[in-house]
Amino acid sequence: MDRVGIGIIGARFAADLHVRALEHLRGSMCEVVAVCSKTKESAEAFAKKFNIPRVYTDHRALLERKDIQLVSLPVVTSLHHRLAIDAANSGKHLIVEKPLTGCFADAGAMSRQAMLVEAMRNADAVAEACRRNKVRMGYAENFVYAPPIAKLRRLMDASGGTLLDLRAEESHSGSHASYSRRWLTAGGGSMLRMGSHPIGAVIHLKHYEGTKKTGKPIRVKSILADVAQLTKHPAVQAAPKKWLVTSWQDVEDWSAAILTFEDGTKATVFSTDVSLGGVKNLLTAYLDNGVVQVNINPNTSLQVYAPDGAIWGDEYITEKVETKGGWQFPSPDEDWMRGYPQEMEDFVDAVRLGREPLSGLLLAHETVEVIYAGYVSAQEGRRVDLPR
Repeated sequence: MDRVGIGIIGARFAADLHVRALEHLRGSMCEVVAVCSKTKESAEAFAKKFNIPRVYTDHRALLERKDIQLVSLPVVTSLHHRLAIDAANSGKHLIVEKPLTGCFADAGAMSRQAMLVEAMRNADAVAEACRRNKVRMGYAENFVYAPPIAKLRRLMDASGGTLLDLRAEESHSGSHASYSRRWLTAGGGSMLRMGSHPIGAVIHLKHYEGTKKTGKPIRVKSILADVAQLTKHPAVQAAPKKWLVTSWQDVEDWSAAILTFEDGTKATVFSTDVSLGGVKNLLTAYLDNGVVQVNINPNTSLQVYAPDGAIWGDEYITEKVETKGGWQFPSPDEDWMRGYPQEMEDFVDAVRLGREPLSGLLLAHETVEVIYAGYVSAQEGRRVDLPR
């Protein structure tokens, strides 16, 4: 098809990211046909902001439109699997935000093993709906499309090296979203909400390496993980000024995981809500014949200094930074550096050309499996083997 009709279900922060990332494709490769939100007011405000012609408050009505072939789902994680199944059953290709799904329950009411089973039941249901209806799913893992990761793949191709040791991190000072505080609405804490980025990235790179070399992805074989609520420390709770988010209820704000792949190689991943100084999106790849260090955030393409943060006025510096004063590392184009326009172009192009996207169902499914197996590991104090 020449142009793909797109429907957006959701009208908040992530929906803004999706539509902005589609901007360079609108009118040539795609059209954004409609947006759906729970309230007419928010749908209409979003439509006006981004020049979208039609609004809905019932996603099923949007899914009935014949001029929509691709549906984007920038909604809270607890809705991902339900809306994805509805979209697939309507014959729509779909874009699902990370993580694909999870288990949404009282953290004290279920064992982590039971949560793993429930999360995989949800993930399997999405996969089955996509396969049964012959639709493609773009998994919005922007790390896969970030320019430094794309360059890393090209360096892997050129060197022919083996990824022996991957070390990755996403950390910052805490989510602004109120739903993130509870397992019931978030499905987990920092390991799921943030860790899905670096965990997804290292899984992707080993999938890519294996597929290039043998035609078969190299998958995660086992995980050893630990989690904590570090901001519950009495000294942090008693501090007169809190620079970190401290209102977590039953989810972790710190996690670490060691992944072992089928070929015996390793990855170490940190994801925490206890890191001041802005978002850190980092990955280092140790190959047998080289080292590649990826700094998505912060990076040094632009460095600025001001003795007082007020000097920069309302100009955006970078996400989650506590002050604009001192040395700062703003990205000239943060969306591009994080891979948002690139992932949307790949997803739209995959629908137009009838091919699989670079980040798709296998990566989405395995990321959920690995993270929830990590929760089992943390609760039971042991390495967890995955069925392969």
